[in-house]
Amino acid sequence: MSEKLSAKDLPYKISTLVYVKNTEGEILLIQRRKSPNFGLWSPIGGKLEMPTGESPFEAARREVSEEIGLTLADEDLHLFGIISEKGYEDSCHWLMFLFVVHTRIESLPPEIDEGCFGFFARSEIDNLPVPQTDKDSLWAIYDEHHKGFISLRADCSSEGPLEVVIEQTIAADES
Repeated sequence: MSEKLSAKDLPYKISTLVYVKNTEGEILLIQRRKSPNFGLWSPIGGKLEMPTGESPFEAARREVSEEIGLTLADEDLHLFGIISEKGYEDSCHWLMFLFVVHTRIESLPPEIDEGCFGFFARSEIDNLPVPQTDKDSLWAIYDEHHKGFISLRADCSSEGPLEVVIEQTIAADES
């Protein structure tokens, strides 16, 4: 039986989530074949390459290129959110950078090792199997802030209720 790590001993992971749309305005999601979130639908993205000092924008561009073959410049991305999740599934802390891609794609990308892709209207996503934290908060954050900016922190540990603190918001017309 493994001993539960204290919050101060959990690893810290830094990642990007990237929201790409097709020309009809549907959102591209991947049904993951690997952990985390095996079998669930989520936006594309991945962890920053820490040994190279990769920035969140560099990681977002790299992940989009690797996963769907789309080459982007920094100006093709809009950083709309920073989320710090403490004690996610009691296994790690996450710092996530959320991006919207301005460039629209025309067709569904081919399957990759990490999973298969689908386009979904925003109204369909609530009925898909998605990670619980996405269902509880991430999609509401996207809905309200994807044209502006938000920074928040969430205590996700199992020791108490999900506690979310908004640190900063900027409305779309202010940014």
